[in-house]
Amino acid sequence: MGTPRDRARKLVPGAVPILVLLVLFLVGQSAVAAPDGSRLADRYRFRELPIAMPPGYDNQPMKTIRPVNPAYEHLVSWISSVGASIAMNDLVGHGRADALCIVDTRTNSVIVTYTPTAPQQDRFTPFTLNAAPLPYDDTMAPTGCTPGDFNGDGRMDLLVTYWGRTPILFLARSTATTPSPAAYEPTELVPQVSTDGGYHGPRWNTDADYVADLDGDGHPDIVIGNYFPDSDVLDPHGLNNVQMNLSLSSATNGGGDRVLRFLSGAGGEHPTASYVEDRDAIPYDASTGWTLAISGADLTGSGVPDMYLANDFGHGHLLHNVSSPGRIRFTEAKGQRSPTTPKSFVLGNGSFKGMGVDFGDVNRTGRFDFAVSNITTAWGLQESNFLFMNQAEDNAAMAGSLADGVAPFTQEAQQYGVAWTGWCWDVKFGDFRNDGTLAMVQADGFVKGDTDRWNWLQEMAMTNDDLLSNPAMWPNVRPGDDIAGDQALAFYAREGSGRYVNISKELGLAVPTPTRGIATADTTGTGALDLAIARQWGPPAFYANSSPDRGDYLDLNLFRPAAPGRSGGMAGVGTPAYDATVTVTTPSGSQVSQLDGGGGHGGFRSFGVHFGLGDEMGPVSVQVRWLDLQGHRHEQTTTLKPGEHTLMLTDGIQEVTNR
Repeated sequence: MGTPRDRARKLVPGAVPILVLLVLFLVGQSAVAAPDGSRLADRYRFRELPIAMPPGYDNQPMKTIRPVNPAYEHLVSWISSVGASIAMNDLVGHGRADALCIVDTRTNSVIVTYTPTAPQQDRFTPFTLNAAPLPYDDTMAPTGCTPGDFNGDGRMDLLVTYWGRTPILFLARSTATTPSPAAYEPTELVPQVSTDGGYHGPRWNTDADYVADLDGDGHPDIVIGNYFPDSDVLDPHGLNNVQMNLSLSSATNGGGDRVLRFLSGAGGEHPTASYVEDRDAIPYDASTGWTLAISGADLTGSGVPDMYLANDFGHGHLLHNVSSPGRIRFTEAKGQRSPTTPKSFVLGNGSFKGMGVDFGDVNRTGRFDFAVSNITTAWGLQESNFLFMNQAEDNAAMAGSLADGVAPFTQEAQQYGVAWTGWCWDVKFGDFRNDGTLAMVQADGFVKGDTDRWNWLQEMAMTNDDLLSNPAMWPNVRPGDDIAGDQALAFYAREGSGRYVNISKELGLAVPTPTRGIATADTTGTGALDLAIARQWGPPAFYANSSPDRGDYLDLNLFRPAAPGRSGGMAGVGTPAYDATVTVTTPSGSQVSQLDGGGGHGGFRSFGVHFGLGDEMGPVSVQVRWLDLQGHRHEQTTTLKPGEHTLMLTDGIQEVTNR
């Protein structure tokens, strides 16, 4: 038996790892604790306001599940766990981002309405978008609604993505004077012909899209991120042609990513828009994942954005833009590993479950950083969110690194306090206090029910990867089962030390219903960013920002001239200057932001470029970089007073009056 000392000595090798794990867990828990939550929350205030829905909408049955392919029946709640979406933008053309486009999974409807803060002249009867006369049936469901001017006529159109078919463009008619069902012309994004009224096109299953001028020709292009491969996912009588992710960390058997380049467009009573797929735009090895989020930013000052693909069950990819007008091409850049860097923290090598991404200037360096959402549930699947901090000295240094295939970013989520939230989805940066500091809002939660099924999921995580693509090998996730169902929206505010603290509970935002998409916009013209939230199997929410003691601000509405015949109806002052990048310099430092054409997972901010200026009450230096409609790059520095400005970008900058 040995002496007590001998027995204790034998226990040491096993006890040391346990002790290390315990210490790491306690450190992690202290990192997500919020001792300053109440103090930080006093600086913010949000008021939930009711969203106007179409007449009679709330009287119809509300679903909590979707019909699915028979091969998925035992995990129907898992398959039904995505699709909620929300966007805020100016649909009326009056110059204020006070309209909403919502995908409500409870009814599989795409709803167009106004924000609760909209003035009377911007209000209209809420309605649902109808794809008719295009083919549409019960084996399809909408998953996203992205506003944009897709034909260059100065009117805001809507791009709707689906499971079960290719996306549809709802193009605004020149004869329409207010949003309504008749104001939009449904148009296939991917041309196809139906001789019998049925749908015979590709069965795309889209969970993400990104709109940006990728080739620098002055017009928006579209990247579609598909999750499942083309298959009958939502058809209860469909073929047994479905599958699941092959591997929990490096799955490459997904629907992948499609890049659609703008060809032509025209306004009118029957507007048109034509796009063509650039099939080799993305390196093949980076194009076959299970994509849940896409976003981008001009990291090099070239005038065109680089792009990040966030994939579930596999590597995310940072793609360097090497396009030229008429030809979209990307190369991949990856991070470099140091002796102290975990393998999964190296950009491009992450094995986590990427489900959201957004770019922002976290430390006021004048360079873009970006955040990526993952599954981060303690005692569940505790991976880590990513906060990739830009280490390049300037745009030129970044350009050189990316050209060499090197992504100079370091993963610092734990250091900043945002590593662990829950089962995370869309993520959005925003300065809600106008103090020059970005907060971070993150959607959270998965499947809501009564019976905790984390143990089944943990068992699946130990399954042989060779079995996982077969749906039959996945655990039951049926109605009543719960996986992270009570996790709530996170609102990370930054404290004096530079770390972030989640104050969602203190702000009254921690509703225990899974959330998916996040939209932000200054809907009132007062410099206050409001929040709109899409919930999975729950009603959407709108939170008006009434934070006290907000600082001064600069809001920029950036346009290029629209095609001839722009005036009238729902036309704005021009067409959005996609991907225009703005750097504001004050004695406190520099901030960079951009006109975001739409990206992330399920949530789309407005086109307004927003800066908080804090106590800087005087004029500020503003550098704008943009491409004109001929694809020529321009850069100009001007001085602007705090407040809202509408700028027309041609060969130079001209301030104009908003409608």
